[in-house]
Amino acid sequence: MERRQDRAAQTVPEGGGEDRLSALDATFLELEQADEGATMHIGGIMVFDPLPGGGTPTLEAIRSTIAGRLARLPRYSQRLSSERTGGLSWPSWRADRRFDVRNHIWHAAVPAPGGEAELCEWAGEFFSHRLDRTRPLWEMVLVEGLADGRWAIASKTHHALVDGVGSVGVVQLLLDLDRDGSHDPDEPLDGPDAPWEVAPPAESGLLAGALGTVARATGSTLHAALHPRAALERSLALAEVLAANEISGSPPTTLNVPIGATRSFRVVRVSLADVKAAGRELGGSVNDVLLSACTAGLRELMLSRGERPPLTGLRAMVPMNVRDAGEHLALGNRVSSLFVELPVAAEAAVERFEAVARRTRRLKASRAALGAETMLDVAALAPPVLHSLIARSLYATRLFNLTITNVPGPRVPLYCQGATLHAVYPLVPLAAEHAVGIAIFSYMDEVAIGISADRDSCPDVDVLAAGIREELAGVPGA
Repeated sequence: MERRQDRAAQTVPEGGGEDRLSALDATFLELEQADEGATMHIGGIMVFDPLPGGGTPTLEAIRSTIAGRLARLPRYSQRLSSERTGGLSWPSWRADRRFDVRNHIWHAAVPAPGGEAELCEWAGEFFSHRLDRTRPLWEMVLVEGLADGRWAIASKTHHALVDGVGSVGVVQLLLDLDRDGSHDPDEPLDGPDAPWEVAPPAESGLLAGALGTVARATGSTLHAALHPRAALERSLALAEVLAANEISGSPPTTLNVPIGATRSFRVVRVSLADVKAAGRELGGSVNDVLLSACTAGLRELMLSRGERPPLTGLRAMVPMNVRDAGEHLALGNRVSSLFVELPVAAEAAVERFEAVARRTRRLKASRAALGAETMLDVAALAPPVLHSLIARSLYATRLFNLTITNVPGPRVPLYCQGATLHAVYPLVPLAAEHAVGIAIFSYMDEVAIGISADRDSCPDVDVLAAGIREELAGVPGA
């Protein structure tokens, strides 16, 4: 990977007072500290068509565009006050007076023929490396050499800085709604013409992010103390979560073994219209169709290893968005989670779909999300010196076998330097002893499923990708 050191404008946005991390934000730092194999950055690959006049933008042009707009995101020029968590207080975000955009955006090229396979191979290497905690926690790369004259911007941002839904807002801020770049990125895009198909809170249980928000922990506890009925509701919800997830536990599998930090990355793409049509015909949601396809791929992976799929199913942590509409560009983490049993033992596709649909409907109607949030609210009250132990327990394999996220993206084309955004391939982090993670992102009329895997313990990741692809090819309407 080539890092070019040509001169470019150095940008340090004004302001930048300290802003302390929440307990959840710090959790993602703690997970990396606890295991050398954990990589807690989110990100993806944005693939663009050639510029209107042909070719690829220069590195200088990309740096200049992003540097100018990062003034609206001060966190992206701030670094941690301490590189490690622990002690008596959480680290804060502090203005980095040495911030230079050249340290965060550089250039690379993929080998010929520059197809999806070559791009994914390069992406696996890029996503394998942790972010430097002595600098603001993000990186971008201008990637050239793609087939048909296309180019890409690869990005990774630490999960302590932003969650999945928040990163969508950041992408919106960095790209344009018009080919000529005349759109004001500060202009709110809410309302009937908004390009983002973000579900309302009551229906967002299978949509985005990582594990539950705890920023309101003290306020939640005070509210419960002053409102006995609310306290009872939260207590019952917590008891249900503990009974379902702690007592029964997720099954032991070959997906949950010690992992290294080297990643493989694969992508499966499918028409969103086909997925929606399948959901309507089968009597379920888009999420049900996609979760069923992931279930099929995981089943094929286990069978290919000679592993008997557990009758209780694999347990997936499926995060949910709890971000208010007014927090569209807010950084930090605003998410909670549900745990879904994926019926990998079911042989027939329709049987898998019906089981997934039943389970997601039951979870949405239950107190599971409130219970997960309550569990983390309580955990957030622990002092930083003890919180690391709790953080590791919340990401232990006894709770879930893998993470599957689904972030809804824009339904209108976006642009960079006048070039049309062609596709987006998403990435989900891997915690310790979780060898596989699946991220789903929809843009325009396409759904991209990004598969991140530990290269050493999951060298057969192509079996998983092929199983997902085959299941989606067989759904009604596809």
